[in-house]
Amino acid sequence: MRSALTALATLAVAAFVSAGPAIAAEPVPVRIGVIPVIGAAPVFVANGEGGLKQAGLAPAFTTFESGPNMIQALASGTIDVYVAGIAPLAVARTKNIDVRVVAATAVEEMVFVAGPKLAPYFAAGTDKAEALRQFKAKEGRPARLATQPPGSVPNTTLQHWLWQVAKADKADAQIVAMGIDATQQALLAGAVDGASIREPALTIVQTRNPAMKLVATGAEMFPDQPGTVVAVSGAFADKNPAAVQGLVDALVKATATLKSDPDKAAPAVEQALGKGITDLATIRKAITSPAAKFTADPRAIVEATKAMQDYQVSIGTLDKAVPIDGLFVPGFYEKATAR
Repeated sequence: MRSALTALATLAVAAFVSAGPAIAAEPVPVRIGVIPVIGAAPVFVANGEGGLKQAGLAPAFTTFESGPNMIQALASGTIDVYVAGIAPLAVARTKNIDVRVVAATAVEEMVFVAGPKLAPYFAAGTDKAEALRQFKAKEGRPARLATQPPGSVPNTTLQHWLWQVAKADKADAQIVAMGIDATQQALLAGAVDGASIREPALTIVQTRNPAMKLVATGAEMFPDQPGTVVAVSGAFADKNPAAVQGLVDALVKATATLKSDPDKAAPAVEQALGKGITDLATIRKAITSPAAKFTADPRAIVEATKAMQDYQVSIGTLDKAVPIDGLFVPGFYEKATAR
């Protein structure tokens, strides 16, 4: 009897062990929507370096031109994870879309660049509003400035810089909304006179045309400007809390790599963003640019998000400020860093 029981126990343990890895190895499919900018680099590094796979995730990426466009995909349930600017998420909450910010990726991403025709007006020490006024007086038209659609972080920060910081006359600047790639191409082609852009567009346009002038940094455009974030749909988070934790764990590690070893991080970012157009050296330079400030801590942007919401209300892209209780869920980050 004792021998029989021992044999049965041995078989049971063997069956459990053999079944265990198969269950543990079953990856969780996760559909990730992402904006193709350096601010999203942590998720590219987490994927390229194998962090997402090690966390038990099977990611599928879809690229979007702007955050507002991605919100539609989030609302329809075609993506589970949103990697883009914080501003559209406030709008989403007003439409009862359950989405939760679990990590940040970067802050103060947006900068303002003047093209070759506009740049000379921004000589050192020149008042920004006066530069735009002089441009209109000489060219006979307002400066055409490209950015992403209303409600996006690029659009919001550009308007904040123009009207609140530079205090420009609204007759001296015309805001033109377009996609990210179109903004870069329009700036290089001279179809617009300036633009609010992020890395790697900043490095690319200045490399291709040194006459492009960086006029305002992210901190100047909107102090503590909240940048790209990682948000998950409520349905995905409730169903897969361990997967969300694994995602944030991988993002924290990837952010540390971007800060401490950009040479190691660059290939994964180049693979995601380059597509044969941008080389590794450009990506490496963009990662270490003053416009690339990486942080995974979602708590770091809470107050700036409130300020951005208030400004969006003032310009009419948000009906009213949305309480952010429930929008930010820092527990995943806190657990990741506690480890």
